[in-house]
Amino acid sequence: MMEETRAKLIKSAREAFAEKGYAAASMDELTARAGLTRGALYHNFGDKRGLLQAVVSQMDAEMAARAGAAGERAGNGWEALLAEGAAYIEMALEPEVQRIVLLDGPAFLGDPSQWPSQDSCLRTTLHKVEELIAQGIVKPVDAEAAARLLNGAALNAALWVAASDHPEDVLPKAVEAFRFLAGGLLAAPG
Repeated sequence: MMEETRAKLIKSAREAFAEKGYAAASMDELTARAGLTRGALYHNFGDKRGLLQAVVSQMDAEMAARAGAAGERAGNGWEALLAEGAAYIEMALEPEVQRIVLLDGPAFLGDPSQWPSQDSCLRTTLHKVEELIAQGIVKPVDAEAAARLLNGAALNAALWVAASDHPEDVLPKAVEAFRFLAGGLLAAPG
């Protein structure tokens, strides 16, 4: 029952945040959409901010899975790493991702690199970078530093795209720059 209540609240909040934005979505509206009370929201998430955090975590997990799938389609380890970063940046064009994760999330939850959901992305990137270093594809740099910089570059590129007045024009520039930056880690050019 508790999981069902949480799922209903997250679903209704996600819809409301995507339509109106976090600030304009009222707690009464969120709970009414879910057919629940404010008490259910408080009990499960503490407050509206806690509900936003749960929505962002859910969406981050979905984004990570989609980026991982793009990486799997790309083939080898290096191309997979680049494809994952590019896919993450490209998701900044999606209105729901744009508004909830990349605009409202940082505005109301603070620095995205500090979100618990980002830790999972970092661990995944770190593992891939360690493998690429072991294979001699990536220079023998500190793997955690490289993973943090790659994740930060993709995140900031996505934030740039999302905040742009012309995201479709910014996207190819952001992806190209991400690829060039990442390429500096290659042991051998090309």
